[in-house]
Amino acid sequence: MSEPDIGMALVNIVLLGLLFVVGIAIARLRSLFAIVMLSGIYSLVSAVWYVAVDAVDVGFTEAAVGAGMSTAVLLGAMLLTSRTAKPQKSLRQLGPLLVCIATGIMLIYATVDLPAVGDPNSPANTGVGLTYLRVAWFDTGIENVVTPVLGSYRGFDTLGETTVVFVAGIAVALLLGFGERSLAETIRNEDKSLPKANKKPEAEDEETDA
Repeated sequence: MSEPDIGMALVNIVLLGLLFVVGIAIARLRSLFAIVMLSGIYSLVSAVWYVAVDAVDVGFTEAAVGAGMSTAVLLGAMLLTSRTAKPQKSLRQLGPLLVCIATGIMLIYATVDLPAVGDPNSPANTGVGLTYLRVAWFDTGIENVVTPVLGSYRGFDTLGETTVVFVAGIAVALLLGFGERSLAETIRNEDKSLPKANKKPEAEDEETDA
């Protein structure tokens, strides 16, 4: 194995190790704020790993949606609830742990049938992907093949995905009470606090007159 391959293998091991450590920390913590922050870190590390394995489009989506939008939505939702999760009994945590272990075993077993990285005979390199590699430059003049695939060949699909994410963000923002609802609530609370604030100066004036 050449040195570049060893270097990439080490990078993958380090990034996957970070994801494992952050995932364990998220499962063990009870502070919701810390969990949200670590979730954003998990998404950022995942985005870096996607870029390391040449999945730039997936990495960009993970960074924008996972680390950006999801973190903002979770922080907004945290304002409507308590800051600390209730402790659970150990027996109740055993079920989800077994499910995660079983899922991990199945995923590891499934990777045995995956083709080797860069295998020219793999389905990804012998099907439509090979056609894109041959015609993308002549059709669009863009060197990165991912860009014409997302923006040209499947542009309507990308537009639909973007619309879905945008509508979901707007819906969540409305449910959390952002925008006008939040502003109206703030003004209402200020109006309720005004009489209390006005009573104090009046009382002080009466004491001064006396």
